[in-house]
Amino acid sequence: MRTLLNPAAAAPALTDLALLIARVALGVILVAHGWQKFDEWTVAGTAASFEGMGVPVPSASAVIVTGAELVGGVLLILGLLTPIVALINAVSMLVALFLVHAPAGLFVSEGGYELVLALFAGLIILAATGAGRFSLDRLIAPARRRRAKVRA
Repeated sequence: MRTLLNPAAAAPALTDLALLIARVALGVILVAHGWQKFDEWTVAGTAASFEGMGVPVPSASAVIVTGAELVGGVLLILGLLTPIVALINAVSMLVALFLVHAPAGLFVSEGGYELVLALFAGLIILAATGAGRFSLDRLIAPARRRRAKVRA
């Protein structure tokens, strides 16, 4: 029996729709945070902030995190390279959780880790499951399989 209470038996289209919603929501949040680091705070300002937080190699970390959020967020929205992009950003969230947010407790209003933990959880799901049917990854995958069969 297919029901919402039994995700393993849920219709594949429902699962793909859920992955689309998660990808777009996470992608929008990442783009917004990346744009904030790039445009409002600037990468140099982000690096200075990272230095004050004890983030290792703050200048390089600021460039990497800003790029991962901006470019990665757009790629998640499109569903392109989803597992890789999700994993890169999940690692970034994990580092942020332990280096910056954990000492402040749970609540984001106190500088806590609730947002980065929620983002981490969603990104890990996308890294493990992929983008789903409604994605560029899905459009590209059949072409890759055809080329692999031709080479074999």
